[in-house]
Amino acid sequence: MAAVSRNQTSGNYDRLFFLRWGLIVVAAMIVARLAFLQTTQHPLYAALAQEQYDIFKKLFPERGRIFVSDKATGTLYPVAINDELFEIYAVPRRIKEPGAVAKEVAPLLEMNESDVQSLIADKDETYHLLKRKVTREIRDQIMSLNLKGIGSRAEASRYYPEKNTFSHILGFLGFQENKRVGQYGIEGAQNELLSGRQGYLNDFFAIPRGETKGFQEAEDGSDIVLTIDRTIQFTACSKLREAVLAHGAEQGSVIIMNPKTGEVMAMCSAPDFDPNEYQKVEDASVFNNSAIFGNFEPGSTFKAVTMAAALDAGKIQPTTTYTDTGSVTIGKFTIKNSDGKAHGLQTMTQVLESSLNTGAIFAEQKIGNAAFEQFVKRLGFGVKTGIELSAESKGDISSLVARKDIYAATASYGQGISVTPIQMITAFAAMANGGYKVQPTIIKEIHRPDGLVAKPSQPDRTQVFSERTSLLLSAMLGGVVENGHGKRAGVKGYYVAGKTGTAQVAKEKGSGYDPDKSIGSFIGYAPIENPQFVMLTKIDNPKDVKFAESTAAPLFGDLADFLLQYMKIPPTRD
Repeated sequence: MAAVSRNQTSGNYDRLFFLRWGLIVVAAMIVARLAFLQTTQHPLYAALAQEQYDIFKKLFPERGRIFVSDKATGTLYPVAINDELFEIYAVPRRIKEPGAVAKEVAPLLEMNESDVQSLIADKDETYHLLKRKVTREIRDQIMSLNLKGIGSRAEASRYYPEKNTFSHILGFLGFQENKRVGQYGIEGAQNELLSGRQGYLNDFFAIPRGETKGFQEAEDGSDIVLTIDRTIQFTACSKLREAVLAHGAEQGSVIIMNPKTGEVMAMCSAPDFDPNEYQKVEDASVFNNSAIFGNFEPGSTFKAVTMAAALDAGKIQPTTTYTDTGSVTIGKFTIKNSDGKAHGLQTMTQVLESSLNTGAIFAEQKIGNAAFEQFVKRLGFGVKTGIELSAESKGDISSLVARKDIYAATASYGQGISVTPIQMITAFAAMANGGYKVQPTIIKEIHRPDGLVAKPSQPDRTQVFSERTSLLLSAMLGGVVENGHGKRAGVKGYYVAGKTGTAQVAKEKGSGYDPDKSIGSFIGYAPIENPQFVMLTKIDNPKDVKFAESTAAPLFGDLADFLLQYMKIPPTRD
């Protein structure tokens, strides 16, 4: 055997020496790291010490709730809440007798016993979901069995206790891919505010640079209180459904607003849906809120806008007269009154009462196309109102930009342009409140998770026409209800202002209008002396009658009667 040299022995010793000290240093670093983590990173490891389901609760925020109030009681009522449902799960490696556990749990979960046993028998599994959306009653029964390896956790589930009544205002909490997000209505438009901020859990060996914590709990979403009155909403939606059904109509809308503040007290569209069962809706167009989404030609309700423009420009007075020959010729076009008659000498008040197309054209021609276009734009047509709901349309008044006589003439009586119901009621609010354009709003308060209560900022009111114009026009619109086509919108004991509109509907294919379709609307306010509400009612394509005085006007009168009593407004006339 060859002799081992002293240098070789020394080299082996040195290597062992450095290896030993290297291991000691590494061990010391691990101990130091663990000591550091146990002290400065305690929240992280406290979370990691829990089961996975416990961590989830800390990482995912609770969605904010949505409330409405009731004027009669002053009480807040929840209309969108997080329902108390549960997930039942198993930790298989903690279950010693899968067969016995499955026998106890399966009947309560309404599952096959053998299926449950196969799910919980794999000892390599750390977590297995057995069933979602379990009620508290069933969850309590399961947990009372004290079965090791069986647990529960609250499941984020959205519930809408009022069902269809608030469907278009609220929207629903749905899914985009595998993420739960608000869609349509308040849920969609205010999703970020409602959803809060998700927490995070960083791998403690890879904490991002600049981060001092590896664990951050979620921040819950804010609660929202709407301007909607629960009783008014329920009544308005119920009566709208009845009217749509009675007339065999395709759809309808109601909006009730405070003309001084722009606060929406009720907003309904029909047909509606149950947001708890949104996945059962076959036609997704039902989700669109026609009160803010539906573009339509306004018809004769727009004559009030034309009169406001001419009055404010000083070009007409309520008593200004013209001779109605029954038609007006502009270039190669001849425009007639809807009744096909010539009415002779008429005042501007009578133009509104009898809803004469020729009279609206007369008033528009007095102010000129450019001034008329600018007035219409100042009232907010052609742009979104900015109400805090998703999927609002802006209408289309592009024909006025051409400033051709024929386009201005047809627009003067509400044809050849498109608007939305929320735009129209905003314009009539200005007629009721002294000439001020208000911002429609549906959010009253925001209750943040830290306890702070905030109110949405409202832009300053803009005066778009004079108070004198408002007073004169209100008197003229009062004549429509007293003497004109709006009689069925009246309420005994009160002075009501308003205007009917029966609009034609463009053909789906080809040019021109469909002779079998019409949209009836009525927009008005009461009492004239001090308006407490402005309201729009709209019935689309009724099958039994054609004109708004038989569809939208009676619905308005019925709801106005209820509102005046509910708001305890004393009568102002015999």
